[in-house]
Amino acid sequence: MAPPHKRKNRRFTLRYRIRVKFQSAGKHSQLDGVTKNVSVGGLLLESSSPIPEDCPVTFAIMAQGQNAIRPIKFAGKGKVVRVKPEPAREGYAIALKCVRPIEFHPVM
Repeated sequence: MAPPHKRKNRRFTLRYRIRVKFQSAGKHSQLDGVTKNVSVGGLLLESSSPIPEDCPVTFAIMAQGQNAIRPIKFAGKGKVVRVKPEPAREGYAIALKCVRPIEFHPVM
């Protein structure tokens, strides 16, 4: 029996809006999606459009909820490490690896 896969960083199941900016074929693009899970080292998101693998990205997550006093913005830089079509959702699961830890930015 194979040992269970151990991840470098703990993942948290969080569903928040995310905006991802990237450059592909010499053109600046952005897409909106929803996070599925987030860790210090990366995240998994769902989107209706794909992003090319190995593409560098910047992203911003706007976290807000009914018990929050005000929204919180998280931002980071990374690269796309995996893109998987999700036919049942008519979209894509996109895995991003952070090139530096995700930063917290209070929203005033």
